[in-house]
Amino acid sequence: MQEIGIGIVGGGYMGKAHAVAHAAVGAVFGTRLRPRLEMVCASSAQSAEGYRQAYGFAHATSDWRTLVNDPQVGAVIIATPQETHRPIAEAAFALGKPVFCEKPLGASLADSRAMVAAAEASGCANMAGFNYIRTPASQFARKLIADGAIGDITWFRGEHTEDFFADPAAPATWRTHGAANGTMGDLAPHMINAALALIGPIDRLIAEVETVHSKRPGGTVTNDDHAQMMCRFANGVMGQMYFSRIATGRKMGYAYEITGTKGAIRFDQEDQNALWLYRMEGPDATRGFTKILTGPDHPDYLPFCQGPGHGTGYQDQIIIEARDFLRAIETGQPVWPTFRDGMEVNRIVAAALQASEQKTWVDVATI
Repeated sequence: MQEIGIGIVGGGYMGKAHAVAHAAVGAVFGTRLRPRLEMVCASSAQSAEGYRQAYGFAHATSDWRTLVNDPQVGAVIIATPQETHRPIAEAAFALGKPVFCEKPLGASLADSRAMVAAAEASGCANMAGFNYIRTPASQFARKLIADGAIGDITWFRGEHTEDFFADPAAPATWRTHGAANGTMGDLAPHMINAALALIGPIDRLIAEVETVHSKRPGGTVTNDDHAQMMCRFANGVMGQMYFSRIATGRKMGYAYEITGTKGAIRFDQEDQNALWLYRMEGPDATRGFTKILTGPDHPDYLPFCQGPGHGTGYQDQIIIEARDFLRAIETGQPVWPTFRDGMEVNRIVAAALQASEQKTWVDVATI
């Protein structure tokens, strides 16, 4: 068993999730590489020290350069706003340190391309944070598709919908400024990642991106509220996606439907421990969607719980990510999704924004 010092840049919502994950991953998965919470970085010395005490880090700093350069920090986790991702990652890779970066990979496609170049030049382990696709149910959906359980795929529909800005009277915040913080920068990457994982590469697309509430108390909104996209996958499958932060009533609407020649799959993150499966077999009178409750026979469920139907949660997705990151570091073998996979998501976002502006279909290969 070997230890590795973990440095987390950002101590807020996702910083806490990653700190908890790395504190627990050794016990949950019995990893041979055991993380040690070495240093946390936050925007001020006071908040960094508060996170250090709360999460159990050995050290704290308000300067990410101090964290990256510390010899006791063997791997870096970036859980800060998108515009900070690139310089932190490039500095860590230059020192030969593995990096896990929360999505999206940088604030732009140019950022993500530079980050991929730095990662691949360094030869270090690198991962992009797309946690929702790691639920046991979605992992099982990927396996069903790969095994041909629902035949040849003919259609995909996906959405990532929430309602935290559904109220027009909700005040302007940092989320209402800058393209990286809009729906296409914030929510769309998760479902685009799911589409690429479940169906495969996207060849071409057309999209509409819209700001519905351009004025909010406290300021003007400079980014998008919702967007819709039609696409054609490289394997010929027809698809459509919708992304929204104004979808009244939706709290975690990461959902998809997949139709095949022998069956269909449905999933909704608001009921993340269930997968709905339809098989075109048996008499018509008894056919229908079956609700499959995840349990020990599904991917990455058993390490958390021995009882079927008891369920896993959001934090468990982050622990699975931590296991995969440690595995990539230990083995030296890439673990999906790498920075290059994260860059591909940003490329689809860039294509959608271009398609919306030009009001025409866009070939992703031209982006």
